[in-house]
Amino acid sequence: MEKIGCICMMSGLVKAMAALENSLMDIHGLSLNEAVVLCCIGDSEVSAGAVADSTGLKPSHISKILKGLEAGGLVARALGSEDRRQMYFSLTPEGRGRLEKLRTRQIPIPALLAPLTAGPSPSAPSLPGQ
Repeated sequence: MEKIGCICMMSGLVKAMAALENSLMDIHGLSLNEAVVLCCIGDSEVSAGAVADSTGLKPSHISKILKGLEAGGLVARALGSEDRRQMYFSLTPEGRGRLEKLRTRQIPIPALLAPLTAGPSPSAPSLPGQ
């Protein structure tokens, strides 16, 4: 199969991801990336680099997401105790509450993505805070 044909076949996946993100926005007021970052941080205090490593998103994109979550009162930043140049992020009480709602409140999952919600596969990496 041509590479472009494979990319064109991804339209169903893109549509399913957009539907999932729309549900997240409607129910929780969060984008998919914001929700993933909250899940990644969890009960931990993590660097932006660790969030980028765990999510696969570029550090510049993680920086923008963290700034937005911080502005929304969901994430707090603190200087590192050993390296004062390093910033660490943790959830605020409001952020922990939002994460708990993400974990407990059902959202509609598009059929194409439903098999992914059955639980992690043995080869799936775990994220900090999960």
